[in-house]
Amino acid sequence: MTAELPPFVPGVFQAGASGPVLLGSRCGSCQQHFFPACELCPDCLSATSTAELGAHGRIYSHTVVRTKPPLGLPAPYAVGYVDLDDCGLRVFALLDPALVGRLQIGLPVRLAVAPLGTDQHGQPCLRPYFTAEPA
Repeated sequence: MTAELPPFVPGVFQAGASGPVLLGSRCGSCQQHFFPACELCPDCLSATSTAELGAHGRIYSHTVVRTKPPLGLPAPYAVGYVDLDDCGLRVFALLDPALVGRLQIGLPVRLAVAPLGTDQHGQPCLRPYFTAEPA
């Protein structure tokens, strides 16, 4: 990661021992995970705590957006749902712009973080996205 750039939103990812990990929350009572993080469990209204959700998963579904992108993202860009391996949660996420045209359902992916686009003030920022696992 590029330490001098801020994340697009604080608390969504952090550096881990083997690379970045996605952050969310986990309910202390029913043990469910949530992304993005929430203070109270929407199911049982118990307090939650910050939890590492993992960095590896598989693409469940995806689409390529070919209209003018927001926040300085490259055109075209891809988004999709990723089923995370560690917690079983399905998250909506940005997908690697370099994979547009090669994305497929079931593709193993890992979380990456890089300078990509801008924040709401037009400043460069770090943004998490999922990219293909190395073969």
